[in-house]
Amino acid sequence: MGGEHAEVVRLLWGPHPKPARGPRPTLDLDRIARAGIEIADSEGLADVSMQRVAAQLGVTKMALYRYVPGKAELVALMVDAAIGPYPTAKARRGGWREQLEEWARQLLTVFRQHSWALDATVGPRIMGPGELSWLEHAVSVLDGTGLSGAERMDAAVLLVGHVRGITQQARAAGPADNPEAQLGVILGNLMHAHGERFPALTAALASAAQSDEQDQAWDFGLQRILDGLAALIDQRAR
Repeated sequence: MGGEHAEVVRLLWGPHPKPARGPRPTLDLDRIARAGIEIADSEGLADVSMQRVAAQLGVTKMALYRYVPGKAELVALMVDAAIGPYPTAKARRGGWREQLEEWARQLLTVFRQHSWALDATVGPRIMGPGELSWLEHAVSVLDGTGLSGAERMDAAVLLVGHVRGITQQARAAGPADNPEAQLGVILGNLMHAHGERFPALTAALASAAQSDEQDQAWDFGLQRILDGLAALIDQRAR
């Protein structure tokens, strides 16, 4: 593990030695992470700083540095606290498909509650035990299906990508808006003016306008991913 990641690993995974004697610490890593999450949820990740978190906790910035050395480590703690661990008590029973569908819906709920985590979970990085418990659950659900370890990992990553894409669309549209409805209005106006050049798109939009389904893009994408996995699993079984 590279030296630049050593402190993140220590904060996320421990150990966290406690002082043998002296006054009881006024802070802990969970309180610090929750304070950062509160700011990010209401104002966005860009507004999270060591100074803001210290003020939120009623301590000095220097006091905060005794626990967390900087914003990068702070954000890593925030991500793991916000995302995990996977709520196994709420996990849906049944076959792999039912369990993965519930897993994806639970993850969608998390990202909708903490959309700033989209920005904080890009690229290779150190993940904490909470976040990794989600990957562990998805991979274990596919155990015994005939898929290889790499394919089970790729299936989980594919589902995460769908969750992220839908959450990003919703965030761009705004909390009170339906991104599918907004896109439909924009495309509908364009087709009204230029529909003769795009007959297939015009017909598809007209059909979609008659549907009252909510979250159609989310459900359609999720079910097609699961259909593809089912086809591959069936192929391996034969």
